Amino acid sequence: MKKLIVLLTFVLGVSTATFAQSKPAEFKFEKETHDFGKISMASPATVEFKFTNIGDQPLILTKVESTCGCTVPDYTKTPIKKGETGTIKVTYTPAGSPLPFSKSVTISSNAKTPVKVLYIKGETVAGK
Repeated sequence: MKKLIVLLTFVLGVSTATFAQSKPAEFKFEKETHDFGKISMASPATVEFKFTNIGDQPLILTKVESTCGCTVPDYTKTPIKKGETGTIKVTYTPAGSPLPFSKSVTISSNAKTPVKVLYIKGETVAGK
């Protein structure tokens, strides 16, 4: 009986150590903020945020949403394996009058940091 308890304790310890050594999925973005500068009210502006999964587990984006309807995100919907890259493309469509803007895009995922926020900013100007 004592040998069985020692064996089970050993197996539990080895499996716990193995699990602790694998890193969960994690983002590494090339940049997390983009400044469009001055953009025309007449046309939308788009930026692509590129990231790499630096964790051991596949990275799964469950939701990517913006703060308003003028900012539309599109993202990699398939799981991103260790070392692979994905993208989040954000399109801002100016509305209203020429003003500075600052918008955020919130990412929900299975990463070590489950909620991540990206930012875009700039200034809309009249004309083409």
